[in-house]
Amino acid sequence: MEEIKQIGNNIKRLRLKKGFTQLDLSAACGFEETTLYRLEHGKTNPTVKTLLKIANALQVKLTDIVRLK
Repeated sequence: MEEIKQIGNNIKRLRLKKGFTQLDLSAACGFEETTLYRLEHGKTNPTVKTLLKIANALQVKLTDIVRLK
């Protein structure tokens, strides 16, 4: 789905803006680096709980992650 890819792009953009590597962010969220890779590339459908963990780790609002263009 295009929406899932957009969410992944948002996660990657915000992660890079904060200067985090995939390993940094995945460790801060408590999941494997491969999980974050799949999320950023739109290969998996994230749960709200997962998105909240990412938003908290990046210190952004959930709406920043799920915003669709």
